[in-house]
This record gives sequence, structure tokens and C-alpha cells, in this order.
Amino acid sequence: MPMSIDTIIARLGGPDATARLTGVGTEAIRKWRQAQAIPSRHWPVIAQATGLSLAELQPAHAANTASPAPTQGSSTTGSSMPHARPDGATAALVLADGTVLWGKGFGAFTKQPALAEICFSTGMTGYQETLTDPSFAGQIITFTFPHIGNVGTNDADNEATKVCAHGLVVKEDVTEQANWRATDSLQNWLKERNVPGIAGVDTRSLTLKIRDKGAQTAALYYPEDGRFDFPSILAAAQAWPGLEGMDLAKEVTCAAPYTWSDSVWEWPNGTRTVEGKRRKVVAVDYGAKRNILRCLVAAGCDVTVVPATTTAQEILDLKPEGVFLSNGPGDPAATATYAVPAIKGVLDAGIPLFGICLGHQLLAQALGGTTYKLTRGHRGANQPVKNLLTGRVEITSQNHGFAVDADSLPSDAHVTHVSLFDGSNEGLASDRYTAFSVQYHPEASPGPSDSFYLFEQFVALIDAHASKN
Repeated sequence: MPMSIDTIIARLGGPDATARLTGVGTEAIRKWRQAQAIPSRHWPVIAQATGLSLAELQPAHAANTASPAPTQGSSTTGSSMPHARPDGATAALVLADGTVLWGKGFGAFTKQPALAEICFSTGMTGYQETLTDPSFAGQIITFTFPHIGNVGTNDADNEATKVCAHGLVVKEDVTEQANWRATDSLQNWLKERNVPGIAGVDTRSLTLKIRDKGAQTAALYYPEDGRFDFPSILAAAQAWPGLEGMDLAKEVTCAAPYTWSDSVWEWPNGTRTVEGKRRKVVAVDYGAKRNILRCLVAAGCDVTVVPATTTAQEILDLKPEGVFLSNGPGDPAATATYAVPAIKGVLDAGIPLFGICLGHQLLAQALGGTTYKLTRGHRGANQPVKNLLTGRVEITSQNHGFAVDADSLPSDAHVTHVSLFDGSNEGLASDRYTAFSVQYHPEASPGPSDSFYLFEQFVALIDAHASKN
């Protein structure tokens, strides 16, 4: 006998609890009540939580129809049941909690499941820049924007020499390129770089799951032979250790020092030229994005990039007028074991210092602060940050899963920026040293240039320091 929707929702603990359990928003629950029906893809998890039979979950108006009720083993693309592969499904995303999401594979086939932390990015553009951002090492990216692939790919938009993300998850089939700058399709580009993807997934539901339950390990499997051993895939996902305690900067840093001279690109003249005296800056590469280096050049710097493990003495031997600490992946507490001694050496030498993202977190640790892992992280564009020094709100691009604990900062350091989403720390400055940093990405230009002043501020600090000496 079918049960009323209100009764089922009450058994689950109310609308909010029902939304969390099924991975939908409360607006969807309202629509269920209005239609007096729950979509069949949610029946298995609701039946398990309430003890109700599938017959009791059917809409009352469908109870006496000739159509058979779905069985416990049925599944559609995007459902959480691993049984009975849907027609056309060629790939699966298996989460560590046992959730299985079917879809169509694209990009490269996987001989073994691609294992990483599943996260989501809210950017509506820049999927190529996102995929090549070294900060995404150790992660599978869920794009909340549904139309991925329409601008194709090109060599100019890479943020690093390789794709650093372990895979991507999208809602719609990857579209063909339709942009005058495109030199290849996303499908071919990914295949050449041995990166798998899965399309046809309910990315809204997956994003809500990550938002409500936090990031977890996932396995993306796109086998060429079409065979799926779910127990072993799930076991692999559950055995992956996670990003906490993982130092990934060593995996994405440069192998040897090099110089960088390209500036930012502007329409219609191409690379911007910078007049006047240039300041010598050493950029420590924990996973540096190319556009950060371009912005440093545009602000008036001659940039030498050095590997993440470069010591303080090796940095000082280059006689820098300023030192930059780059973005990067992994747990800052793990990278700090070798990065913090080098940063302290630079600070004690009185060299002006500027950090972004992981560089911000490492500066905080060098000053005596600590970091912690965020439940879901901040990734994508249109993230509001308040500058406490000016009162202005900047629209920022972000990509981090860890944050600085503002309460752990010493008395001679102060918070300069905060997130207007969750109040987490987004910037700091030292009162003892000529050093400051931000958590977000001022080079990514979502504002589009709300935050470029930070690069100019860095050069101004170098100028002021030079005038005193």
C-alpha cells in the first residue's frame, strides 16, 4: 500500500534530513510533496533508511498500473546503486562510502581506477586552466557548470606543463569545440594526456553530497574492456589515504631553477610591456600557475623560479629583492617540514615576501600559526572576500582544501582578508617582517582584476625596502 509523501519525509526526520540523505536540495523535497511522488532513483536509499518496501514508496496513482516496480538492483546513470549497469554506461565513479555513479567515459581509458579526493569547482569558464592547475593534484574535479568542452583547448591556456587533476566529472556529454582559439578538442586533449572523464552524472546531487558530507575519496574507472569489479574498486577507494598528511608539492614542482619573462596577455597587442626598473624576485615553486608568474612580470619583476625544496641559503645566494611563495597542492603541514625552515631564513634576512594559496598557508606556519582541513574546500570563481584594511569586497577565484587558523596566528601578525562565505581566513600580514599573503588567486581575474593590486603592493614593498637600504 503506497504511503503518503509527508509520512515518508517525517520518518526520515523532516525535509532537511531527507535532502541530506538523498543528496538533493530542500526545493526538490518541496516538489516531491507537490507532485506526491518521489523519483524512483531515491527509493533504494529511502527504503534502507526507513524499512519501507518499494511498493510503499510508489506514488498512489501508480500503485495499480501494469508497470512493474523497480527492483533493488535497478540503476540509472547517476544513481547510487551499483547493480544492473544502465544502457550506454561505460564508466563509473565509486565513492568511498559505497555510492556508485554511472556515466559515459571520455578522455583516456583507465587500466586501474583513478584514485583521488572528489571535489567540485563552480567556475563557468576556464576548465583547461583548472585541469592544469597544479593545486588540483590528488583530486578528481566535478564541474558544476554543465557545458564543458565548447571552447576546446589550446597551448596558451595551460597553467602548467601537464594535467594535474586525476580526472573530471561532468553532467552533459563533452561538446565539440566552437572557439576561434581552439587547436584541439577536450576529448583528444585528455586522451593524449592519459586523463579520464565521466559524463552523464547528476553533478548537482554529487555537489550537494560533497557540500553536506564533506570531500571523500573517489575512484573513477573507465575500462576499455567494459568490465567492473566493484568490490575491488570500492576497496581501492577506501584504502586511499586522503590528502591530510600528504606532501604533493614535490610531485608538481620544477626540476631545476629557470627564468620567466612572459607578461600577461592583453587584447589586441598581446603581451603587456613593463617600463622602468625591474625588481629581482625569486619564486618558490610549490606548484606555481603560469599566470601568477605573468602577473609578477607585469607588475615589474624579473622572475627566477626555483624548486620547492630550495633552501634559504640557496635562495639568498640568488640575491633576490623579493621572494614569492607560490600556490600548490596537498597538506601544508606536510610541505612545511622543508618549506618553513627556508621561509624563516628568508624572513630573518629581511627580504620582502609575498605568498598565495599554499604559499599563504606556509607563511602562516613559518610565523607560528597552524592550518586545518576544510570540510569541503573552496574551489571555483565568484567567491567573495572582504579586505579588512579597505572594507572592499573582492570577487575571487579559489582552489584550496586547507585553511589558516586565524586564532593560531601570533600577536605580531594580523588578518587582512576573510571569506564572506564561511568567515575563514583569506589573508594575513606580519608586523614583524615585511611579509604578507592571501589564500585566494589574484591572478585568475574573476573580478576581472579586483585583486591585481596585490602584485603591485608586493613591488611597492620591495621599492620601500630598497630605499631604506
